[in-house]
Amino acid sequence: MRFLSQKNLLPAIFLLSIQACSSHNAEKSEPAAAPLAKMDTSILKYDPAKADKRIDDFMQNLHLHAGFNGNVLVAKNGKIIYENAFGWADYPNQNKLTLNSQFELASISKTMTATAVLQLMERGKLRLSDSVQRFFPNFPYHGVTIRMLLTHRSGLPNYVYAIDDVFRKEHRDQKTGVTNQQMMDLLAQYKPARYNVPDKGYHYNNSNFMVLGSIIEKAAQMPYAQYMMQNVFLPAGMYHTNVYSKANYTKIPTKVLGHDRNSWKYSVAQNYLDGPVGDKGIYSTVGDLFMFDRALRAGRLIKQSTQDSAYTNRVPLKNGHFGYGYGWHLFEGPNQKVVYHTGWWHGYRHNFLRDMKEDVVIVLLDNMANGSLLHLDNLFKITGMPVVRAGAYGRDGEEEDAQGPAPAAAKAKKKEGGVKHTTSKKHKAAKH
Repeated sequence: MRFLSQKNLLPAIFLLSIQACSSHNAEKSEPAAAPLAKMDTSILKYDPAKADKRIDDFMQNLHLHAGFNGNVLVAKNGKIIYENAFGWADYPNQNKLTLNSQFELASISKTMTATAVLQLMERGKLRLSDSVQRFFPNFPYHGVTIRMLLTHRSGLPNYVYAIDDVFRKEHRDQKTGVTNQQMMDLLAQYKPARYNVPDKGYHYNNSNFMVLGSIIEKAAQMPYAQYMMQNVFLPAGMYHTNVYSKANYTKIPTKVLGHDRNSWKYSVAQNYLDGPVGDKGIYSTVGDLFMFDRALRAGRLIKQSTQDSAYTNRVPLKNGHFGYGYGWHLFEGPNQKVVYHTGWWHGYRHNFLRDMKEDVVIVLLDNMANGSLLHLDNLFKITGMPVVRAGAYGRDGEEEDAQGPAPAAAKAKKKEGGVKHTTSKKHKAAKH
C-alpha cells in the first residue's frame, strides 16, 4: 500500500476493511466486533498509607503466626482497600515477593478456562451439549459433554494420577512437559478406568479442565496460550498474566517458587505434569485477578446472561451452602452469593473470592503449602463477606480441599514431590 498515492490511500483502506469484515463474517458467522478500549488500570492505584488497619492487623498475624507467605489484595466497590506482599518469592536465593510477583494460579486457572469456553459458545464455535468426540474422535470415554466437564460431572479418571502411574511404571522422562494433545493421546492409548458414569454425580477432577483446554485449542484453531492472551488477558487489562507450559519451556520463567510440606527446605520441581494447561498453567498477580473481576462485572469477556449461567449451581449443595457452576465454586445463602476458586499445585495454595452482592474481592496467593488459608474467618467478617469455609457449617476439623492429592497418590508425592534445598552457599547455585 505504500505505493498508492495519498489520494487513493483512504478508499483502498476502506475497501480492504470491508473485505476483511466480509471474510470474517463468512468464516465465523458472527458480526465483527468493534475493538475494545483498553481497560482502565488506574483502579490498581493504591496508597499503603490508607490501608485498612483491621485487615493489616489480620494479615500481619496470619503471616507471623499461621505461616502465610504470599500476596494479598482486598477490594470493595471497585477500589483496593488493602494490598501487601509477605515473605519470600524464592527462599533459597533470598528473593522477596513484590506486588508484581507472578504466581502459578493452579486451579484458579479453571475460572479463566471456563470463561474462554463460554466465549466460544457465544461465538458459535461450540455448544455445551457437544460431546468431546466432536473435537477428539478417538477420546475413549463416550457420553461426556462440555457441560459435564464444566461442572465436574463427567466421571472421567484424573489424568494427574492415572498417567503418573504410567510414567512411573514405564520409567518415562518426567522432566519434559507434555502438551495437551499428547495427554489426550495418552488417555486414548491407556484408557484408565472411569471414576463414574457420565452425569452421575459431582466429582472435582483436573481432567475435566485439561480436556476443556484441549477443546479450546481445537475450536479456536490456535494454542490455548494464544487464545487466552488475545481473548481474555488483554481485553481484561491483565498485562502481567501468561500461560506457561513445561512443554514449551525448559524452565518456566517465573521468579516465584512453590514450597511444599510447610518447609523452606523444599521447593517443588516442575515436571511433565506442568505441560498440560486449562486445569492450571496460568501465571498471574493479585492485581490482575482484580482486573479479571472488573472485566467480568463490566461484561467485557462474556455476556451478563452467560455469567449468570456460570454462577448457577449445578450440583447438590454441600453443607447447605456450597456448590459448583461452570468453572466456579459457589457459596449461597439468604441474599448472599460468593463465586470463588481455590488453587493447590506444586507448593502453591490460593483463594480468589468474589462477593457478588456486596462487591468485595479477596485474593490470596500463597507459595508455601500449609494450612494458613484455613484461618480466614475474621478476614471474611471484617470485609462483610460470608465465611466461605465448609467447616464453619457443620464440619469439624480441618477443611477438605477438593484439589488435594488423591489418598493413594499422596504418599508417593511426599517422597518425590519436592527438591530439598539447604541454605548453605555451597548449594545455592543449583536452586530451581
